[in-house]
Amino acid sequence: MAAHPRIPRPTRPAGDGRRGDWLRPLGVLVVLGLALAGVTLAGSPHHPVRAAVATARRARPPAGLPPPTGVVLPRGPLARALEALQATYVRVVRAIEPAVVQITTAGDLGSGVILDRRGDIVTNAHVVGRSRRVTVTLADGRITTGTVVGTDRAEDLAVVRIHAGGLSPARFAGPGAVEPGAIVLAVGNPLGFQSSVSVGIVSAIGRRVTEPDGVTIADAVQTSAEINPGNSGGALVDLAGQVVGIPTLVALSQQQAGEAPGIGFAVPSRTVATVAAELVRGGAVGTTTPDLLGLTGGGVVTAAGAPAGVLVTDVSPASPAARAGLRPQEIVVAVAGRPTLTVAALAAALSRLRPGRAAAVTVLTPEGRRLQATVRAPRRRSR
Repeated sequence: MAAHPRIPRPTRPAGDGRRGDWLRPLGVLVVLGLALAGVTLAGSPHHPVRAAVATARRARPPAGLPPPTGVVLPRGPLARALEALQATYVRVVRAIEPAVVQITTAGDLGSGVILDRRGDIVTNAHVVGRSRRVTVTLADGRITTGTVVGTDRAEDLAVVRIHAGGLSPARFAGPGAVEPGAIVLAVGNPLGFQSSVSVGIVSAIGRRVTEPDGVTIADAVQTSAEINPGNSGGALVDLAGQVVGIPTLVALSQQQAGEAPGIGFAVPSRTVATVAAELVRGGAVGTTTPDLLGLTGGGVVTAAGAPAGVLVTDVSPASPAARAGLRPQEIVVAVAGRPTLTVAALAAALSRLRPGRAAAVTVLTPEGRRLQATVRAPRRRSR
């Protein structure tokens, strides 16, 4: 027999006074009754929700993690790995915090990293600006006055010296110690929040970036660790607790008309170590710069990132540099036979010239020729 097609039942309009009307209030009463019963049962230790809460309270955190105030993770290999990583973060931060200071000037606020127990601190040149004295706040809350020993504006680095005891110098990583993908922590004083920490990775190395004031860093470390105003001059450290760079600037986004989050740059540790050592040895090198001879320049590096000399970018007319025949695009590599492979080294060499004395300056021309020019220091020096 052929099956008949299913015929849908006719629907009734709501409120027709039939069975559907008295079932609705009954359903509401059932729902309310179940809800009340749930509240009552929740007070019973046998209720599944209360039992789960009680079990969670009785559970002990994995060994090695701090009790309830710490992060409680489920047991297993993943928990042990995360626990080890967390412990490493804590250890690195505890080790580097005492070495990071806050530097305040009349118009700026930044960070610095303690170089030695004598009281030398490295920071960015743009943090100290033209100041000769700054206020330094140590991690333990002590506040003291620092003297700007010297600046290398071409590398955006400066050294400040304080007189204080109980200092904890940072450890700086050697050449080749950092590579893309490495986890790093940025420690500084963003927006004045002292000893703040952000985490990220090394996104790239060997970046060539230009700061707003025109200074170009030829071998910057790019990082995704959050960098904000006040982080400048602080520490970018790896999980071994070594400083791999000095955070300096954040990339700008034309599309967003502001800072690009997650794209920051730092002066690499090898440049920091070289320049800072020269500034410390040269004393108040920041008061005597190549500009006094009418020469403006910036540091250049080799393909491997090593300092290679000072590129002349401008020569003032009728200046000692102009009278010596120095020209833009030439690279100064030595003064009086001593290598001057960074702006700081060149400034130190020129500062040793007595007024009215001359010295042989060795330059490399754009064609690759090695020439010598005689530069005579002016008889009067302005500070």
